Amino acid sequence: MTSTESPRRKQPRVFGIHARPGTALRWMLTTLPFIAVIAVYLVASDIRHSRNPNDKLLPTVTQMGAAVDRMAFTEDKRTGKYLMARDTIVSLKRLVTGIVLAGIVGLVLGLNIGLFPGMNVTLNPFVTFISMIPPLSILPILFITFGMEELAKVMLIFIGIFPLVTRDILLAVRKLPGEQITKALTLGASQLELVYRIVLPQILPRLLEAIRLSLGAAWLFLIAAEAISASEGLGYRIFLVRRYLAMDVILPYVLWITLLGFLIDFTLRKVLQYGFPWYTAKGKR
Repeated sequence: MTSTESPRRKQPRVFGIHARPGTALRWMLTTLPFIAVIAVYLVASDIRHSRNPNDKLLPTVTQMGAAVDRMAFTEDKRTGKYLMARDTIVSLKRLVTGIVLAGIVGLVLGLNIGLFPGMNVTLNPFVTFISMIPPLSILPILFITFGMEELAKVMLIFIGIFPLVTRDILLAVRKLPGEQITKALTLGASQLELVYRIVLPQILPRLLEAIRLSLGAAWLFLIAAEAISASEGLGYRIFLVRRYLAMDVILPYVLWITLLGFLIDFTLRKVLQYGFPWYTAKGKR
């Protein structure tokens, strides 16, 4: 190694495979894309409004602030409600109900299909078949079958999510050491004890991971259902005001939905971190 090569290797690498950015550099790199997007938007909005003060495509920060104040902090004259808060509560209720149902059914099916060959032969092909159906394609069927109220929206989220959770849990069960199953049965554990006292605690963190990975799809199904048939909800409001080209309302609503998704994901990650430290530690190795 020559004397000129040594200093090069000691130089910090930001984007290399072995890069380990410091805390300050990590924060700078994290915020850089957001700052760039915001700057581009502000410049583009300023250019469009300098040419046309009534432009609706790229509302100014002032216009969006006024829209947020009107939707979130001012009572609606017709209903007497704070629309943004009401829309958020309604949408989260639908979302959480659908995800919880999908998580419970996916967990039970994944456990039993993964452990019992008879269940595997009977249900695995069916779950695989269901997972191949585009959920949005059966939305009209759900509205016809379950009506135009809450149940159809929850069922869309459930049908779209539970096959993914089931297959994820199934794969996690199959990765467990076979010796562990054999030893448990040899030491006198019943089949139910094996499933719910030995295997289940090891699979629960994987269930949270599966739900985290399904959040984007769940939001998609929710917004689609609310756009077609709803009188309240975040998706309903976005598609209601689009006819007026109210981008000053649409953009804050989209950002709010994004923030809600981030907060749910963050909460699940913290539950994993503090509730199952052995699982997160294993993932870091």
